[in-house]
Amino acid sequence: MQNHCAVPNCTSGKSDPQPLFRFPHDPERSKKWVEKCQKQDLIDKSPGQLYRYYRLCGKHFETSLVDSVSCSTVLKDDAIPTIFDVPSQPQNGPGEIIRFFYKIKPSEADTDQTHVQTLTEEEEYKEYLKSLFEVLVLLGEQSIPPTGPGDDKQDGLGSSNFQALLEYRLTCGDEVLKKRHDVNKECCSPALLNQLIEVSEKCIRSKLVEEVQQNGYFSLLTDDLVKILGEWYLPVFLRYVDQSNCPRERFLGFLSFEGDGDALAETLLSEITEKWGLDMEQCRAQAHSCTGTHFGKIKTVAAKLTERFPMAVLTQRSTRTLNLSLANGMALSGVQLVLSTFKKIESFFSQSPLLVSELEHAISIFYPDKEEKAKELKEICGASWTRRNDAFEVTVEILEALLLCVDSVHDNEDMRWNDQITHNALEISKALADFEFVMALIVLKNTLTLTHAFGKNVQGQTADAHFATTSLKAVLHTLKEVSDNIDVYHEFWTDEAVNLATAMEIPVKVPRSFLRKHQLESGAMRPDSHYKEHLSVPVVEHIIREMTEIFCEDHLKVLRCLSLVPTLIEQNKSTKPEEESVQVFKNDIPNAGTLSAELHCWWVKWSKKGKGETFPSTLNETLQLSDVKFFPNMLAVLRLIGILPTLALEDGCDVAYKRFQLYMENTPDKFKSKSLALLNMNYDVGLDLDLMVEVYMKTYPDREDVS
Repeated sequence: MQNHCAVPNCTSGKSDPQPLFRFPHDPERSKKWVEKCQKQDLIDKSPGQLYRYYRLCGKHFETSLVDSVSCSTVLKDDAIPTIFDVPSQPQNGPGEIIRFFYKIKPSEADTDQTHVQTLTEEEEYKEYLKSLFEVLVLLGEQSIPPTGPGDDKQDGLGSSNFQALLEYRLTCGDEVLKKRHDVNKECCSPALLNQLIEVSEKCIRSKLVEEVQQNGYFSLLTDDLVKILGEWYLPVFLRYVDQSNCPRERFLGFLSFEGDGDALAETLLSEITEKWGLDMEQCRAQAHSCTGTHFGKIKTVAAKLTERFPMAVLTQRSTRTLNLSLANGMALSGVQLVLSTFKKIESFFSQSPLLVSELEHAISIFYPDKEEKAKELKEICGASWTRRNDAFEVTVEILEALLLCVDSVHDNEDMRWNDQITHNALEISKALADFEFVMALIVLKNTLTLTHAFGKNVQGQTADAHFATTSLKAVLHTLKEVSDNIDVYHEFWTDEAVNLATAMEIPVKVPRSFLRKHQLESGAMRPDSHYKEHLSVPVVEHIIREMTEIFCEDHLKVLRCLSLVPTLIEQNKSTKPEEESVQVFKNDIPNAGTLSAELHCWWVKWSKKGKGETFPSTLNETLQLSDVKFFPNMLAVLRLIGILPTLALEDGCDVAYKRFQLYMENTPDKFKSKSLALLNMNYDVGLDLDLMVEVYMKTYPDREDVS
């Protein structure tokens, strides 16, 4: 049975818990229910199937048709659903488990022997598999590990969550499940559970790929590598524009990240295209987030993808600020020291508000005569400042206060902190008191200040992102000027780092790891020479190279097409339309021959604003215009802009990445599963249990006799 309402896009969930009611046995009433809820895949179901597997929630019935009897909620015998005005975003949550228990609890109707049907052996096996899949889906949706908490039996699942829910169903009268249990003494084995998980992953991904490709072009996005059960995996997302013209993302799964170079790239692309069934000819952009240690491999993958699919333009990803993205791509020891320390700092201060208060107190000590500045820094440090576009500038300003804070926590004179917190404070203190950290922080601050405004704009509002395209040339020119005069700039940066280190009583020296690696004695190499060669020069070169590659001309042309947003047209009506930029889409629009004329009509339509009239100011608002359907080429162009990974998704459209973060942060390492993660992050995809059973039986045709 389904553990949710069968009405398409019904929002009954944790925020709006509703009782669930079985479809009626009576064929005529069952038919009326199907007609009312307008769910096409129910039309061919028999009344018996509908009764057993599908539900409608209480919000679709008039209150006069629902009675509360004792602890139960029941419908009147002749109840027909009539209320179907519901929003379009499905919800889910822990409340689903309560309703799952509620609806499988036997009622008088369940025990009415006049409705018992005799099933063939094959039908019985299908019913059995449905019960297993239903329990698995429920656990996956709620991110509850099927094998927890104690699968310590060698031959079965023991007291696992999966087994516990199955046994609950047994006590609630699942006759097919009971029959299998009586025969096999156990509902299923670990081997069968793994097969169920594998099939569910396959079905979910197939549905996701179908959904994305039905909506046209898409972008391929990857995130930082994650470790699951000791193996490295690459998270993969797709961005597309759905049927309602709303840009959104879906999590497609994890790719094994074993191997090197071209072989790894070929393996990943083969997995995506052949096993996952993704048509990469429809891919129009790609974006990757990766730390320096794996940066080379990801660059190889991106290059191979571009080679095979030239239309997949390399871009920036909106989930990470530009400056942090640029820094994460540097495999330099000093830069990685700064970034790893940032992660420790964020984790440290997230443990307790008292630690944040300790930092705020330290800031007050170092800014006694600058109350406004101290207040500003305290507000910044109350959030995750290490993820900000100006993270390096902020850290330089509070570095002395930060060191004082962690040293005070480590000293623990008033015994306020536990051993783990004091240990973490010591680890951070050691990193902050290393001159390599200070020097790298200063170099990053000064170089990435040059890209700060551009990065903030390109990932900001629509007008700001469009404006950023005109400033890139100046940014690259400034970076080139720094590179040409690196001796002078490096001297300034070294002086700043030495002065800060002196104030913090940090010795100025070459990293010990470098001296040991090259078998040099202390003093054999001057710090300023070392940091110029191994830090300043490669940092500037990397930023120039990455900015040039990520913001290539085709990428900029797409961003310039934001000028098609009505507010920007009205503001820039004296200029000509960006026809040259729009031509980048000439092969992906309905009628390239009428593009110029249609663009002119679109421009004229929005170039004059009447008194009191307001125009759409964002891409999303423009896509929702009713008039846009009369401009098919413009609609196609706007949809193509919508899949650009550089542009931030609006609230409500970015749930895939948020779910991914929650799963990785909140699921214990031993319970993480690449397959169940896919189910958890796509619980709203609308799974078809019948299809899952069919796929399972085709994949494992000889499994029926195995328990």
